[in-house]
Amino acid sequence: MKRFFTHHAATYSLLAPYLIGALLLVIIPAGLAFALAFYRYDGLMTPAWRGWGNFIDVAFDPLFWIALANSLFFIVVAVPLRLLAALGLALLYNRPRRGVGVYRAIAYLPSVIPDAAYALVWLWIFNPLYGPLNAILNALGLPTPAWLLEYSLAKPALALMALFPIGEGFVILLAGLKNIPHELYDAAHVDGASRWQAFRRITLPVLTPWLMLLSIRDIILTFQSTFTPAFLMTQGGPYYATLFLPLMVYEEAFEGLRFGIGAAIMLLMFLITLFIILLVYWLFEEGWGYDET
Repeated sequence: MKRFFTHHAATYSLLAPYLIGALLLVIIPAGLAFALAFYRYDGLMTPAWRGWGNFIDVAFDPLFWIALANSLFFIVVAVPLRLLAALGLALLYNRPRRGVGVYRAIAYLPSVIPDAAYALVWLWIFNPLYGPLNAILNALGLPTPAWLLEYSLAKPALALMALFPIGEGFVILLAGLKNIPHELYDAAHVDGASRWQAFRRITLPVLTPWLMLLSIRDIILTFQSTFTPAFLMTQGGPYYATLFLPLMVYEEAFEGLRFGIGAAIMLLMFLITLFIILLVYWLFEEGWGYDET
């Protein structure tokens, strides 16, 4: 009994710094922000109770619906493409070959670049006058659009940016592939299964829990990570084409000093994210036959 309590005391002591940090830096600020969604507050005067007033103002703000549509578009486009890219890299670099360790490191490298630096690099890449992307297109005799200045191309351009920092997803799927017994593939080969059939009947079902985990993770991160490129590269333009919900929260709270409105939008973001996560979980469980038991 003494050993049992000693073991648990050691475990809790190791977890204590993380739990205290999460409480002070995440849970309490999030709770205060959610409570602020029901108040009028400008950072100077005493908060005044509004009830559902902030949410009503948000519902009648056309910019909110534009930002919501832009954010959902980004999630619907970027998250599946990121998963496909990560899965493709994991399949490509799963087999041992010469220099595969270097290739894996290169695939992971964009994930360690800070968001601000990454956005500035892509701002140079998308530059219509001296950016390398348009230089390559011009050399091939293709049109050279002004990527971030055209309404129809700004969102796809930012979605293209999101395809490269997929190192974490790549590593997770690579680990999942390593856990698949080779005997399954040998048996499928003996039965005459093609590579596509082996992938569809063995690889994909085994990786389904990993894909579900990455889908949920990418949905959460994608909803939040749109702030840095939109803020540094486009300021929400052109014509609100890249106005995403995190940028709208920043503009309402820190530029307009309408902290209650910003908190209301953030609370709605949380609820929308939760709904999308539950929908994705249902799709994996019902639509694709994933059963965690």
